[in-house]
Amino acid sequence: MKSLLATFLLLTMPGLASSVDGSKPNIVFILSDDMGWNEPSFNGGRAELTPHLDRLRREGVSLTQFYVHAVCAPTRAAFLTGRYAFRTWSDWRSEDFGKPSYLAKLGMTLARNQAGEETRRIHGLASEERTVAEVLAEAGYFTSICGKWHCGEWLPGQLPMGQGFHHQYGHYGWGIDYHNKTIPHNAPARFAVYDWHRNQKPILEPGYSTDLIAEEAARVIARHRMKSSPEGKPRPFFMYVAFNAIHGPLEEIPRYEDQFGKRHAALKCLDDAVGRITQALETCGYADDTLLIFANDNGGLREEMNAPYRGTKNTNYEGGVRVPCIMRWPGRIAPGTTNDALMHVTDLFNTFATLAGGSLKQERPLDGKNMTGVIFDGAESPRTEIVFEVSGSVRPPTIRRGNFKLIGKELYDIINDPSEKTDLAQEQPELVQELSARLTQVGRERPPLTGMDRLMTPALPWVYGQEENGKAPAWVKEMVGKVRATQPTEWAPGTTPWPQAPKDGKILYTGDGR
Repeated sequence: MKSLLATFLLLTMPGLASSVDGSKPNIVFILSDDMGWNEPSFNGGRAELTPHLDRLRREGVSLTQFYVHAVCAPTRAAFLTGRYAFRTWSDWRSEDFGKPSYLAKLGMTLARNQAGEETRRIHGLASEERTVAEVLAEAGYFTSICGKWHCGEWLPGQLPMGQGFHHQYGHYGWGIDYHNKTIPHNAPARFAVYDWHRNQKPILEPGYSTDLIAEEAARVIARHRMKSSPEGKPRPFFMYVAFNAIHGPLEEIPRYEDQFGKRHAALKCLDDAVGRITQALETCGYADDTLLIFANDNGGLREEMNAPYRGTKNTNYEGGVRVPCIMRWPGRIAPGTTNDALMHVTDLFNTFATLAGGSLKQERPLDGKNMTGVIFDGAESPRTEIVFEVSGSVRPPTIRRGNFKLIGKELYDIINDPSEKTDLAQEQPELVQELSARLTQVGRERPPLTGMDRLMTPALPWVYGQEENGKAPAWVKEMVGKVRATQPTEWAPGTTPWPQAPKDGKILYTGDGR
């Protein structure tokens, strides 16, 4: 009787064991880019745009309080490390160290390399960080990334195959032209750089990047199936499929544009891609043994995309940090369900490691919480707070604890006022003081910013990846040269090809947000 009681308590206590722990499912994490809260139809968007996502929603669980960081690179680094972005200085994106308006917030100016060129300082996820790919590889998984990296685009140790991935495909930087695979600007230089790679070598592949990423993911799944031995349990796989869709630049969309316009056509192409991956899992017989997750990296560019929530990408209002998230695992997750538990993207690190039977022992502290009991057994969330930003970020220090969220000096009751219309700071000064003190305490854990003496040389490479640029093939130089010939050579004083840094925690995006 005591043994049964102990087992029951172990399975139901928040953050502790679940029946699926150590079961080593395949794990596929699909991450979209810049999609708004209400753009998929299961959150209020047009049904004809996201039928495949809707199917996943019907077959799985929707997490209604799943949080990320306010912009793409911090979210990706937090997922990969299980650590808040400030701990790795990933609250500053690599390209920010080539943008004067961002550097000014650190009291810095543009650097010059030995050739006298204005250039960016090299910044990325340090190779000393332990990533979820490394944890899963240690647990016997094959690991693959298809799509956008955005955790460093130059030094080998900061690229995916230096961070635990056996297979890499896609681009390193913040975004690309979906067709010619060049990144539109390379701050502070203002001309294109090639950014499309397989296993960290530049490749030339015609096609729309959303479709290519999905096809590569399907190909990796099929190849894994063909390599599986009929004897014994097949090797599990972890796939991180990080689309650049529907991030700008939204130029030529290969289909649907005549029906829906650019953004919605890009969204429908993304939905097609999700359908292609789910089809591959089913065709290869993996669907029932795979935890499939779909989420987005941050809020949409404009508030109407994130309604009923306030705010946009690059802000810490709900519209910037609360994102759609679906999980499906047939037979393990009840279909058509909803889970309101508080979760953060860092929690995926601990959860994946626990499912894989991997180790969470490491030198650097983890912020993630194991959510297997929450997701699979209905336990309460072990998470009571989320630290979104601390001092030293480009955005104001922000924390959510329980019902309340402090953004700079503004206080909101997220449960009773999810649209953040009523600032309670003057009514509850003691709570403001308490949360501010907590942010100050956590902020002291930010490490020193190091590596700022490493400069990108040449300031304008042909292709991202230091080693790849050193051996850039003729076709890369010819292709990039043609793109650069079409780009503006002058910009009006005070203007740049990229958005300026947020002011007072707010930002206004124009166009497609590139």
